[in-house]
Amino acid sequence: MNKKISVIFILPDLETGGAERIVTTIANHLSRDRFEPKILLLRKEGGYLNFLKKDVEIIDINTERIRHSLKPILKEIYRRKPDIVFSGYGEVNAYLSMFIKLFPKTKFIARETNVVSQHVTKKEIKFFYHFYNNYQQIIAQSDDMMHDLVRNFKVNRSKIVKINNPVDFEFIDEKLTISRKPESFKYNYKNVVAIGNLSARKGFDNLLKVFSRLKNEKILLHILGDGRDREILHQMKDFLGLKNVFFHGKQENPYEFLKYADLFILSSRYEGFPNVLLEAGACGTYSLANNCPGGINEIIQHETNGEISDIENHEDFSQKIMQILHRSYDHDAIKNSIKSRFSKEIILDNYEKVLLDLMHKK
Repeated sequence: MNKKISVIFILPDLETGGAERIVTTIANHLSRDRFEPKILLLRKEGGYLNFLKKDVEIIDINTERIRHSLKPILKEIYRRKPDIVFSGYGEVNAYLSMFIKLFPKTKFIARETNVVSQHVTKKEIKFFYHFYNNYQQIIAQSDDMMHDLVRNFKVNRSKIVKINNPVDFEFIDEKLTISRKPESFKYNYKNVVAIGNLSARKGFDNLLKVFSRLKNEKILLHILGDGRDREILHQMKDFLGLKNVFFHGKQENPYEFLKYADLFILSSRYEGFPNVLLEAGACGTYSLANNCPGGINEIIQHETNGEISDIENHEDFSQKIMQILHRSYDHDAIKNSIKSRFSKEIILDNYEKVLLDLMHKK
């Protein structure tokens, strides 16, 4: 038997975010006959620590700031000489790219977390993207992300492989079995749910303007999440007199809201590959998404699991909501539309294949 392929995944921490979840899932899933996964964290903290299998070694370099972490990261790579370094976080990817040439025996792979040109605004970080072609492989989660890297950062197209995000159906189904209808859902009202960080990129300001056109309808909007724009959004709600809009903050079990919702709305200005859209579908809930970059059109199958419309046109979007709420949908068809394309098994096999192929690249 050949020696196992050692892989070091790099993340800031294991807080519960998209990148953290994916990397935890990959590390857990990789075949132990072929791989020996380790995770290097800038700080050993976060909820996903509990989900990580015990045989995954954690390397904790205990640094606060990403840019201070570079030296300790390079030291660990030098000391451990892994076959593959898998960087799973935009900013780390950027800084690391400059130093890849120092380790000719190690293959470097970066998983991009956003449509970079929309997301990265700091000049000094943009500079590092000049070195992106040093990576042997880059994983983009959506076509939009892939084209952005090629167009705006001159990344060599042959280095990029697209792998969408997975949906963990087991996890969601477990949560759904303990889900009860939220108390805030009123009978003989339609309940619409939106979920996300309360920041500009999630576009909740537009959503409130859309709902100001639906004041006289029996529709409630439930917004889950917290963030820096909380105050502004609350003020906007009061200013627009939206009595049917509720901010629920961060919820332990958002699936409860999704399961019983009549509609899920994604109002974002841009995305990477929106997990929450996948999760809504996994709960059997129909979605209406803003036509923004980030893989929306790869997830929505028109009139099967959802529709796409332009939220900047508040009037149209509000009409669309009304139309959708008057129809009914096949919840199983919605679930299958997601499961058949984004189930964990399919996606994780893609990741494993990329790592194996990487070892055979010269």
